[in-house]
Amino acid sequence: MTNSTAAAPMAASLYVAIGGAVGAVLRYHAGRAIDHVAGPSAGFPWATMTINILGSLLMGVLMGWMAKHSDGNNEMIRLLIGVGLLGGFTTFSTFSAELVTLFHRGHMLLGFAYGSVSMIAGMAALLIGLVMIQSAP
Repeated sequence: MTNSTAAAPMAASLYVAIGGAVGAVLRYHAGRAIDHVAGPSAGFPWATMTINILGSLLMGVLMGWMAKHSDGNNEMIRLLIGVGLLGGFTTFSTFSAELVTLFHRGHMLLGFAYGSVSMIAGMAALLIGLVMIQSAP
């Protein structure tokens, strides 16, 4: 791949697929570990919230690294790690489903807290990751 070309569609798809498969497996095992620590009676989607915040932090680190080391050859890294791995690892669709379920079950305050903390802490974590990389030597 040269500086002026993007990945061919099949190669791009392969990068995303490989990263996504790894990210999904990591998400599954991280979720199981977090649920084990939180306990079955927690009643709050700790795993999804934690993984979304961690994924946002890692996305910030990736974005910061790519901005700092941009040489035109980062497309494969962006596809493999950003779109694939982190896309498979983070669980925004699960977050949305859990949030709607909380509201549907009448847990308005819990749903509002879950949605607010997930969104605000996720964005803050992304910014922290970005700043961490940008301020590193």
